[in-house]
Amino acid sequence: MGSDVGSTGEGSGEGSGAIAELYERDHTCRTLGIALEEVAPGRARMRMRVAGTMVNGFGIAHGGYLFLLADAAFSYACNSHGPVTVAQAAQVTFLSPAAVGDELVAEAQERSRSGRTGIYDVTVRQAGGKVVAEFRGQSVMLPGRPFGD
Repeated sequence: MGSDVGSTGEGSGEGSGAIAELYERDHTCRTLGIALEEVAPGRARMRMRVAGTMVNGFGIAHGGYLFLLADAAFSYACNSHGPVTVAQAAQVTFLSPAAVGDELVAEAQERSRSGRTGIYDVTVRQAGGKVVAEFRGQSVMLPGRPFGD
């Protein structure tokens, strides 16, 4: 699946080329069909369809894949500002199961950014709007690592 980074115009500008390049190098997201739909300063939206290979023994989406989708949206939201930023900590609360074929959308939103750290919330929903998971991540900028290196 391809990326439509900045399709709303909000993601265009100084960092959009670097974000598009970051997505092109993101083999995990691309292999799993996780599409980057939008990036703007402090936010990102990603989409994934639950495949048969992503379910656990109960036939529902494995929590690790839900965490991965939320974590990916978190990553693009934090890196939308430019400096290389990584997760310092994260937690997820699973609220509703997802099934094979469900289209999931993860929307990340910056809550706070100060100095080298930030806090981001990500909501993962089924396409119809039902909330599947809530994720909170804390980020930290890596010193001396300009974006794109």
